Amino acid sequence: MNQRPHIGVMYSRVRVEEKWIFAALERRGIDYERLDDRYLHFDLENPEPWRRFDAVLSRNISYTRGLYALRVLNSWGIPTVNTARVAEICGDKLATSAVLAAAGIPQPRTRMAFTVEAALEAIEELGYPVVLKPVVGSWGRLLAKINDRDAAEAILEHRATLGSVQHSVFYIQEYIEKPGRDIRVLVIGNEPIAAIYRHSQHWITNTARGGQGQVCPLTDELVDLVERTVAAIGEGVLAIDILEHPERGYLVNEVNHTMEFHTAQPVTGVDIAGAIVDYVLQVARGERMPGPVAIAY
Repeated sequence: MNQRPHIGVMYSRVRVEEKWIFAALERRGIDYERLDDRYLHFDLENPEPWRRFDAVLSRNISYTRGLYALRVLNSWGIPTVNTARVAEICGDKLATSAVLAAAGIPQPRTRMAFTVEAALEAIEELGYPVVLKPVVGSWGRLLAKINDRDAAEAILEHRATLGSVQHSVFYIQEYIEKPGRDIRVLVIGNEPIAAIYRHSQHWITNTARGGQGQVCPLTDELVDLVERTVAAIGEGVLAIDILEHPERGYLVNEVNHTMEFHTAQPVTGVDIAGAIVDYVLQVARGERMPGPVAIAY
């Protein structure tokens, strides 16, 4: 490796987070390249053009593009943030739930089914209301809160008729009555560095859907849950979304591997973009080795 690491940043669109990351790289005088995933191609028999990078940071919006690029890069031994294995777990809600369940991490009760009939049985076993989610997706899109049998039959039939591979897997969670908020914890490596409440009058609290951010204290209980979650999934640059249950306490809802932080950075005052760059540099220098973890399903 060169004395000055050369970093690649894969992206789909230059959002405010990417602008902050580019600025953090430039402030540190780091050589880097912007890699628009619309124009990338990989010769599987010739990794040499990619060996110019000491590490590659994935900021792909598309789960599929990011995952397959990371798989190729990791197969060539090129360090990436995040690894393909971490991306594979975090980008698929079923994979995330399976890993969390195997590690004994508290989460909402979850069911999976492949047919409308089996999904209806699972929903009625959980009890209304439930939340139906696509196994791959972000920004709170295509989530449905199902309040009764009539709604369940209509929504499930609609999803089945869409015919896509993703809609042929029914991922169902119990509905958690939130106190008007959830919690997002930002993790760099294996350390939580900031957290925010996401407030909303709507049951979907994503800031992409209008949720408002407020600083959340990193209590010992919250830090312990986050560290256990990272130990189960693998370290990297992550956002862990947590629900507050009135009796069961904190429940891990989702883990994001290419998270947005346009709300968290200004609200908390933490330089999240700078922390990401510093972590990528540690990986490039071999000071951090975010290795693969086994998927438990």
